[in-house]
Amino acid sequence: MTSKQSLKGKTALITGASRGIGQQIALELGRRGCRVILHSRTLSHTENLLSELQQMGTQAYQIDAELSDTVAVQSLYQRIIDIWGHIDILYNNAAIMTPYHSDIFITNAEEYLLSFKVNTIAPITLCNLFLPDMIKRNYGRIVNITSGIKDQPQLMAYAASKAALDKYVYDMAPHLKGTGVTMNLVDPGWLRTDLGGPNAPNAVESVIPGAIVPIVQSDDTCGKWFSAQEYIGQVV
Repeated sequence: MTSKQSLKGKTALITGASRGIGQQIALELGRRGCRVILHSRTLSHTENLLSELQQMGTQAYQIDAELSDTVAVQSLYQRIIDIWGHIDILYNNAAIMTPYHSDIFITNAEEYLLSFKVNTIAPITLCNLFLPDMIKRNYGRIVNITSGIKDQPQLMAYAASKAALDKYVYDMAPHLKGTGVTMNLVDPGWLRTDLGGPNAPNAVESVIPGAIVPIVQSDDTCGKWFSAQEYIGQVV
Protein backbone atom coordinates (compact mmCIF):
# COMPACT_ATOMS: atom_id res chain seq x y z
CA MET A 1 0.00 0.00 0.00
CA THR A 2 1.16 3.52 -0.76
CA SER A 3 1.68 6.28 1.80
CA LYS A 4 -1.30 7.67 3.63
CA GLN A 5 -3.09 10.95 3.14
CA SER A 6 -4.49 12.93 6.03
CA LEU A 7 -8.26 13.32 6.12
CA LYS A 8 -8.21 16.11 8.67
CA GLY A 9 -10.53 18.93 7.70
CA LYS A 10 -12.15 17.04 4.83
CA THR A 11 -15.94 16.97 4.54
CA ALA A 12 -17.52 13.56 4.03
CA LEU A 13 -21.06 12.46 3.23
CA ILE A 14 -22.02 8.91 4.21
CA THR A 15 -25.35 7.62 2.99
CA GLY A 16 -27.09 5.08 5.17
CA ALA A 17 -25.03 6.21 8.16
CA SER A 18 -27.44 5.32 10.94
CA ARG A 19 -26.18 1.78 11.53
CA GLY A 20 -24.00 -1.03 10.27
CA ILE A 21 -21.27 -0.27 7.76
CA GLY A 22 -22.21 3.40 7.40
CA GLN A 23 -21.99 3.92 11.13
CA GLN A 24 -18.54 2.31 11.30
CA ILE A 25 -17.27 4.47 8.44
CA ALA A 26 -18.65 7.63 10.02
CA LEU A 27 -16.97 6.88 13.34
CA GLU A 28 -13.62 6.16 11.69
CA LEU A 29 -13.75 9.31 9.58
CA GLY A 30 -14.60 11.27 12.70
CA ARG A 31 -11.61 9.81 14.50
CA ARG A 32 -9.45 10.92 11.58
CA GLY A 33 -10.58 14.53 11.75
CA CYS A 34 -13.23 14.65 9.06
CA ARG A 35 -16.32 16.80 9.17
CA VAL A 36 -19.07 14.22 8.77
CA ILE A 37 -22.53 14.54 7.20
CA LEU A 38 -24.76 11.66 8.25
CA HIS A 39 -27.52 10.66 5.86
CA SER A 40 -30.53 8.55 6.76
CA ARG A 41 -34.15 8.37 5.68
CA THR A 42 -35.23 10.03 8.93
CA LEU A 43 -33.17 12.35 11.13
CA SER A 44 -34.13 10.44 14.27
CA HIS A 45 -32.19 7.44 12.96
CA THR A 46 -28.83 9.23 13.24
CA GLU A 47 -29.43 11.15 16.48
CA ASN A 48 -27.44 8.73 18.67
CA LEU A 49 -24.53 8.59 16.23
CA LEU A 50 -24.55 12.37 15.89
CA SER A 51 -24.26 12.70 19.67
CA GLU A 52 -21.45 10.14 19.84
CA LEU A 53 -19.46 11.89 17.14
CA GLN A 54 -19.94 15.31 18.67
CA GLN A 55 -18.78 13.98 22.03
CA MET A 56 -15.61 12.83 20.25
CA GLY A 57 -15.07 16.40 19.11
CA THR A 58 -16.12 15.70 15.53
CA GLN A 59 -18.04 18.25 13.50
CA ALA A 60 -21.05 16.11 12.64
CA TYR A 61 -24.35 16.96 11.00
CA GLN A 62 -27.51 15.19 9.85
CA ILE A 63 -29.45 15.17 6.63
CA ASP A 64 -32.42 13.08 5.52
CA ALA A 65 -33.62 11.85 2.14
CA GLU A 66 -35.54 8.93 0.66
CA LEU A 67 -33.13 7.46 -1.89
CA SER A 68 -35.82 5.65 -3.86
CA ASP A 69 -37.10 9.09 -4.92
CA THR A 70 -34.89 10.68 -7.59
CA VAL A 71 -36.21 14.16 -6.83
CA ALA A 72 -35.32 13.66 -3.16
CA VAL A 73 -31.81 12.57 -4.14
CA GLN A 74 -31.34 15.70 -6.22
CA SER A 75 -32.67 17.79 -3.34
CA LEU A 76 -30.21 16.08 -0.99
CA TYR A 77 -27.36 17.22 -3.21
CA GLN A 78 -28.66 20.78 -3.43
CA ARG A 79 -29.18 21.07 0.33
CA ILE A 80 -25.61 19.93 0.93
CA ILE A 81 -24.26 22.48 -1.54
CA ASP A 82 -26.40 25.24 -0.03
CA ILE A 83 -25.36 24.45 3.55
CA TRP A 84 -21.78 23.18 3.31
CA GLY A 85 -20.65 24.36 -0.12
CA HIS A 86 -18.99 21.13 -1.18
CA ILE A 87 -17.90 17.71 -0.03
CA ASP A 88 -14.51 16.06 -0.42
CA ILE A 89 -15.52 12.46 0.23
CA LEU A 90 -18.66 10.55 -0.74
CA TYR A 91 -19.52 7.10 0.59
CA ASN A 92 -22.46 5.61 -1.26
CA ASN A 93 -23.24 3.04 1.39
CA ALA A 94 -27.04 2.97 1.67
CA ALA A 95 -28.68 -0.08 0.13
CA ILE A 96 -31.70 -2.30 0.47
CA MET A 97 -31.91 -6.10 0.35
CA THR A 98 -35.06 -7.54 -1.18
CA PRO A 99 -36.62 -10.73 0.22
CA TYR A 100 -34.95 -14.10 -0.27
CA HIS A 101 -36.87 -16.19 -2.81
CA SER A 102 -36.48 -19.96 -2.49
CA ASP A 103 -38.09 -20.25 -5.91
CA ILE A 104 -35.26 -18.96 -8.10
CA PHE A 105 -37.56 -18.45 -11.08
CA ILE A 106 -39.71 -15.83 -9.40
CA THR A 107 -39.26 -12.46 -11.08
CA ASN A 108 -40.78 -9.62 -9.09
CA ALA A 109 -40.54 -6.46 -11.16
CA GLU A 110 -41.30 -4.21 -8.19
CA GLU A 111 -38.38 -5.64 -6.22
CA TYR A 112 -36.04 -5.07 -9.15
CA LEU A 113 -37.28 -1.51 -9.58
CA LEU A 114 -36.85 -0.65 -5.91
CA SER A 115 -33.40 -2.28 -5.76
CA PHE A 116 -32.17 -0.36 -8.76
CA LYS A 117 -33.62 2.93 -7.53
CA VAL A 118 -31.83 2.73 -4.17
CA ASN A 119 -28.75 0.63 -4.91
CA THR A 120 -27.89 1.86 -8.40
CA ILE A 121 -29.66 5.00 -9.56
CA ALA A 122 -29.32 6.94 -6.29
CA PRO A 123 -25.54 6.44 -5.93
CA ILE A 124 -24.94 7.08 -9.62
CA THR A 125 -27.01 10.26 -9.40
CA LEU A 126 -25.00 11.48 -6.41
CA CYS A 127 -21.72 10.66 -8.17
CA ASN A 128 -22.76 12.56 -11.27
CA LEU A 129 -23.86 15.55 -9.23
CA PHE A 130 -20.76 15.79 -7.02
CA LEU A 131 -18.09 14.81 -9.55
CA PRO A 132 -17.97 18.06 -11.58
CA ASP A 133 -17.20 20.18 -8.53
CA MET A 134 -14.65 17.66 -7.26
CA ILE A 135 -12.92 17.75 -10.63
CA LYS A 136 -12.99 21.55 -10.61
CA ARG A 137 -11.31 21.59 -7.20
CA ASN A 138 -8.83 18.86 -8.21
CA TYR A 139 -9.73 16.66 -5.27
CA GLY A 140 -12.39 14.11 -4.47
CA ARG A 141 -12.77 10.60 -3.12
CA ILE A 142 -15.82 8.50 -3.93
CA VAL A 143 -16.38 5.01 -2.56
CA ASN A 144 -19.31 2.92 -3.70
CA ILE A 145 -20.05 0.01 -1.40
CA THR A 146 -20.55 -3.12 -3.49
CA SER A 147 -21.07 -6.80 -2.78
CA GLY A 148 -19.24 -10.02 -3.49
CA ILE A 149 -22.50 -11.92 -3.59
CA LYS A 150 -22.67 -14.50 -6.39
CA ASP A 151 -24.39 -17.74 -7.33
CA GLN A 152 -27.47 -16.74 -5.36
CA PRO A 153 -30.34 -16.16 -7.79
CA GLN A 154 -32.59 -16.07 -4.72
CA LEU A 155 -31.24 -12.56 -4.16
CA MET A 156 -30.91 -11.55 -7.79
CA ALA A 157 -32.62 -8.16 -7.54
CA TYR A 158 -30.00 -7.03 -5.01
CA ALA A 159 -27.08 -8.71 -6.79
CA ALA A 160 -28.02 -7.28 -10.19
CA SER A 161 -28.35 -3.76 -8.80
CA LYS A 162 -24.86 -3.95 -7.30
CA ALA A 163 -23.41 -5.35 -10.53
CA ALA A 164 -24.85 -2.39 -12.42
CA LEU A 165 -23.20 0.01 -9.95
CA ASP A 166 -19.88 -1.78 -10.46
CA LYS A 167 -20.19 -1.31 -14.21
CA TYR A 168 -20.73 2.42 -13.75
CA VAL A 169 -17.55 2.71 -11.67
CA TYR A 170 -15.43 0.70 -14.08
CA ASP A 171 -16.57 2.71 -17.10
CA MET A 172 -16.34 6.11 -15.41
CA ALA A 173 -12.93 5.58 -13.79
CA PRO A 174 -10.76 6.10 -16.91
CA HIS A 175 -12.34 9.53 -17.40
CA LEU A 176 -11.17 10.62 -13.94
CA LYS A 177 -7.50 9.94 -14.58
CA GLY A 178 -5.38 13.00 -13.85
CA THR A 179 -8.23 14.95 -12.24
CA GLY A 180 -7.27 14.45 -8.60
CA VAL A 181 -10.55 12.58 -8.12
CA THR A 182 -10.82 8.86 -7.54
CA MET A 183 -13.80 6.52 -7.47
CA ASN A 184 -13.53 2.95 -6.25
CA LEU A 185 -15.53 0.02 -4.96
CA VAL A 186 -15.38 -1.57 -1.52
CA ASP A 187 -16.73 -5.03 -0.81
CA PRO A 188 -17.22 -5.09 2.97
CA GLY A 189 -17.55 -8.88 3.13
CA TRP A 190 -20.40 -10.79 4.71
CA LEU A 191 -21.07 -8.93 7.93
CA ARG A 192 -23.45 -9.32 10.84
CA THR A 193 -25.70 -6.36 10.05
CA ASP A 194 -29.42 -5.91 9.51
CA LEU A 195 -28.75 -6.55 5.82
CA GLY A 196 -26.22 -9.38 6.25
CA GLY A 197 -28.13 -11.17 8.98
CA PRO A 198 -27.06 -12.72 12.29
CA ASN A 199 -25.35 -15.75 10.74
CA ALA A 200 -22.72 -13.81 8.81
CA PRO A 201 -19.15 -14.81 9.74
CA ASN A 202 -17.73 -11.33 10.24
CA ALA A 203 -18.44 -8.61 12.80
CA VAL A 204 -19.47 -5.27 11.35
CA GLU A 205 -16.41 -3.66 12.96
CA SER A 206 -14.17 -5.71 10.63
CA VAL A 207 -15.07 -3.38 7.74
CA ILE A 208 -12.52 -0.97 9.24
CA PRO A 209 -9.80 -0.24 8.22
CA GLY A 210 -10.43 -1.75 4.77
CA ALA A 211 -13.33 0.54 3.93
CA ILE A 212 -11.17 3.65 4.16
CA VAL A 213 -8.18 2.34 2.21
CA PRO A 214 -9.36 3.90 -1.10
CA ILE A 215 -9.54 7.40 0.40
CA VAL A 216 -6.24 7.49 2.27
CA GLN A 217 -4.04 6.34 -0.61
CA SER A 218 -1.76 9.05 -1.93
CA ASP A 219 -1.84 7.76 -5.51
CA ASP A 220 -4.60 8.06 -8.08
CA THR A 221 -5.87 4.47 -7.97
CA CYS A 222 -9.29 4.58 -9.57
CA GLY A 223 -11.81 1.99 -10.67
CA LYS A 224 -10.49 -0.68 -8.31
CA TRP A 225 -12.36 -3.27 -6.25
CA PHE A 226 -11.14 -3.31 -2.63
CA SER A 227 -12.02 -6.20 -0.32
CA ALA A 228 -12.27 -4.80 3.20
CA GLN A 229 -11.64 -8.15 4.87
CA GLU A 230 -8.14 -8.30 3.35
CA TYR A 231 -7.03 -5.37 5.53
CA ILE A 232 -8.02 -6.74 8.94
CA GLY A 233 -5.28 -6.04 11.46
CA GLN A 234 -3.36 -3.70 9.16
CA VAL A 235 -2.39 -0.14 10.02
CA VAL A 236 -4.02 2.12 7.45
